[in-house]
Amino acid sequence: MISLRLPMPESVAAKSVEGQTAVASVAAQLTDLIYAEMNPGLSLPSEAEMATRYGVSRVTIREAIKMLAGRGLVEISRGRRAVVSEPSGKALGEFLGWIVQYDPKGMFDLVEVRMSLEIKSVSLAAKRATRPALAGIENMMQGMRDAGRKLEESEGDLAIERAFHQCDVGFHEAIALASGNRVITSLIEAMSVPLERSFFMSRRGKALRGLPLESTIAAHQKILDCIKKRDSQAAENAMRQHLEESARDMRAAFDNRSASIGER
Repeated sequence: MISLRLPMPESVAAKSVEGQTAVASVAAQLTDLIYAEMNPGLSLPSEAEMATRYGVSRVTIREAIKMLAGRGLVEISRGRRAVVSEPSGKALGEFLGWIVQYDPKGMFDLVEVRMSLEIKSVSLAAKRATRPALAGIENMMQGMRDAGRKLEESEGDLAIERAFHQCDVGFHEAIALASGNRVITSLIEAMSVPLERSFFMSRRGKALRGLPLESTIAAHQKILDCIKKRDSQAAENAMRQHLEESARDMRAAFDNRSASIGER
């Protein structure tokens, strides 16, 4: 396993910043080291080497590494050195999931973020999508059609509905991937769990508004058609219309739930 050897300092390197504990100070310096010099998969130096390097105890080093693991920067396992993690949106996804689940306004905040992020994503996809990328979007589109047909035949089976929404999430992730922008792709992937939850709510609102499931499928097909035509402006407009419609669906579901609670 590849690891990084730290140069010995001329003096004690770990100088706690005012207001920081020794653990926080070491964690901050290790974070700088990871971002500046280390690639995913590279092992941190041994606890003994880091303790000498930073002039602290091995217990302090151990706690600092746990702090980094909590931030998703490293992976730790018993008996092995900590390893720099692959970039992940897990922490952001958990935060967004919490907001959507526990904050009534969270769903609508998510739509506002999607307005900026996904309109740019689809615009870039229309310009940059490769054949494999287009095939990925089309596969998710077909998955939505198949799950939608089964959902209507089952009259609301939750497992099938979840499969439909997962393909919907996959559709938006595939567009982000087709955009060629790694930051957009990472952010959309981090939003997968809250997106799925919002899609369940949107589906309830659409039913309350008397709109068929086919309208959701048609909206996605329109977006795909614009991407395939390389018409970035039309793709932006189609995505914007889709997101605005989703917001109306969620508002209908939210208002209905609020009314039901008020009647109790």
